[in-house]
Order: sequence, then structure tokens, then C-alpha cells
Amino acid sequence: MPTETSHRRLLDLLDAPPVRTTGGYPDLLGDRRQAGPPTGPAQVLMSVDLVSSIYERYWRPALGRIAKGLHGPSMSGEVDLATDLLRLRRGQVVLDVACGTGRFTRAFGEAVGPTGLAVGLDGSRTMLARAVEAGGNDAVTYLRADAVHPPLRPSTVDAVCCFAALHMFGDPEAALDSFASVLKPGGRLALLTSARRECRPVRELDTLTGLASGQRMFDRGEVGALLRERGFTEISERYSGVTQIVGATH
Repeated sequence: MPTETSHRRLLDLLDAPPVRTTGGYPDLLGDRRQAGPPTGPAQVLMSVDLVSSIYERYWRPALGRIAKGLHGPSMSGEVDLATDLLRLRRGQVVLDVACGTGRFTRAFGEAVGPTGLAVGLDGSRTMLARAVEAGGNDAVTYLRADAVHPPLRPSTVDAVCCFAALHMFGDPEAALDSFASVLKPGGRLALLTSARRECRPVRELDTLTGLASGQRMFDRGEVGALLRERGFTEISERYSGVTQIVGATH
């Protein structure tokens, strides 16, 4: 359960008061099931209780392995990569967008220590309930809000992570705008998202899979280009299967 101190520090970052505080986290969506209409089956499943109950141990690792291929990083490897890309230090504030059950958020809380703050943001009550139940150190706290438009004041966080979610957003470019807005100058961004393969027959299959599941299939290099348009530098891109892990400095 988030502590009173971490809860108060989170409230100080918000640009609007929560509708209510319930289940151990501030809620800015209220009675809405999610921030906007679902983009497809993949996003709908994120609010199903059965999926949230198996998400961290089985669902996400299995789907991740299929998407990343045999040579892609494991789930624990993803956590380590994200932590390294964000260059987290003690006392920093990190925002974990679409945090799910909080595996990355908890790791970030350990990295920034008790004087830092790791905020896990998600729109799914079922996912956040599991995240709160899993606990974490005193730096960890959670927020139910719109992932495309995180309701934090500009230039308030040192790092933003968004793993395995950008491709499911209705407007991923607006999300990148939001991430740039909430980051402090010199802040770091880490993303894991889709990456359509270049071989033409396989590329067409990737496109059809994305359409069927409601996920955007980014071209290789497209996300890096979008970040450059928004003033990001030090951009790194790592590809595995139909995924990419991107790091950048704002």
C-alpha cells in the first residue's frame, strides 16, 4: 500500500485534483471504465480481472516472448534495460505509464530510493488493484488516469517509462507530446513498442495482426523520428522480433 508521504508527494505533482481516492490510489477517471474508447481487443483485455490475475507471471511474459522472439530480453531483462535507459538515481521522480500490475514501478522505486518517487499510472482498476496488493517500498505510489495525457504538471519528472503500451493508445503521438511535457530538461524516456519487420511478406502479416488486435504497428525508425521532432536527443533503438526498445533524452 502506498504510504501517506508518497501519496501526498504524488498529489503535489498533479495539475488537477483527483475525482476520488479509492483502493489505495488517486482516481482521475471516476466512474469511467477507461479514458477513451478502446482501440481493440488487446486493450479491452487489460481490464479483465482474469487477465490481471495472471498478467505479471504468465500473460505478459508469454506474449512478450512471442513478440520479441527467442533472442529478445526476458521480462526481468526488460526491467533492467528500462532502469538502465532511464539512468535512475536516488531522489529522482519517475513516471511508469501503463504500469499494469506494477512490476516496473516497484523496480523503479528501489532504484530511486526512499527520497525518490516512482508513480505507476494505469487506467485499469483491476491492474491497479493487483499493483497496490503487490506492495513496494515507500517510494512507490499509483494513479488511475489517462495514459495518453498524464495529468502531471509540466517539467515535474526526471524519467518516463512506457513499456508495451504506446502501440495500443488511440493517439500515440499525443502521448509522446505529453511525455515530453512532463519531463524535466535532460530527463530520460524509455519505450517498448511495436516494430514492423522490413521483409515485405512478413511486413504485411505484421500489419494485419496489428489491425486485428487494434494495435499500431510502427515502422522501424519511425518512433525515433517522432522523438527527434519533439526535441529528444541521444536516441537509441534496439529491435527484437516485432518489438523495439527506445531510449532518449529530452
